[in-house]
Amino acid sequence: MDIEQYRILPNTIVKLEDFPTRRDEQANKKKTISKLMPKNIRAMAQLQEKLYAENRHALLIVLQAMDAAGKDGAIKHVMTGLNLQGTHVVSFKQPSSEELDHDYLWRISKAVPRRGEIGIFNRSHYEEVIVTRIHNLVANQQIPVELIGEDIWKKRYRQMNNFEQYLYENGIHTVKIYLNLSREEQRERLLSRIKEPDKNWKFSSGDVQERKYWNQYMTAYEELMAATSTPHSPWYCVPADNKWFTRYIISEIVKQQLEAIDPQFPILAQEEMDLLSECRSLLEEDN
Repeated sequence: MDIEQYRILPNTIVKLEDFPTRRDEQANKKKTISKLMPKNIRAMAQLQEKLYAENRHALLIVLQAMDAAGKDGAIKHVMTGLNLQGTHVVSFKQPSSEELDHDYLWRISKAVPRRGEIGIFNRSHYEEVIVTRIHNLVANQQIPVELIGEDIWKKRYRQMNNFEQYLYENGIHTVKIYLNLSREEQRERLLSRIKEPDKNWKFSSGDVQERKYWNQYMTAYEELMAATSTPHSPWYCVPADNKWFTRYIISEIVKQQLEAIDPQFPILAQEEMDLLSECRSLLEEDN
């Protein structure tokens, strides 16, 4: 699949209305994708094994979206074939009092995947230019008053770009995915959480309250993606109204990111090869 159609190009104006929320009618149908998805998962698993064995690079996958867009389901279905030993998921919720005593990237830095690992952020540092901005939470972050100006968000975009550049220059590759859910589809999903008893636990009245700020959220996402999609840490705006299609695109993005890293099984030094040969002889003789 050509995933470039979903990529946000650097230094471009972003209008979410220009990006689809549903599957393109020309794209593969659900039956076809149901056969392609397992192939992607197997390919990802093979690439992850090399990534883990090589232990030089890491991949950080950032998922951002409106409520009910399907982040949890995407993590569950797309990452199902990966080795849990080399994968970890971090969900970022409201900062604790300890986290508020530090800079906003402090808790993010602690969660960055180690070399050889795949890390998945369910929400991320980008909450600091979305929710924090829309609800003016920066006033509660114990930042010196003189540092809080109208340009604080542009400063944070720069800081985030610098942070991701730093990660890239240390072998940690970042790919950011926005699940582009339509307002109507979100309404239907929230209603289903109320109507279906086995989904009641997923429902939060706060999700309904946040719908009042839909336009502000869209503007915030447009601005941040325009400012922070870079060649080494791109944003992808993925249609989210069809969950099966969303998951397939995400699997393609992750697979292609791993292919671009091109991890390889390490080649042992001659001394280690000699030791392997010696151990093999000992084991073959021990029968």
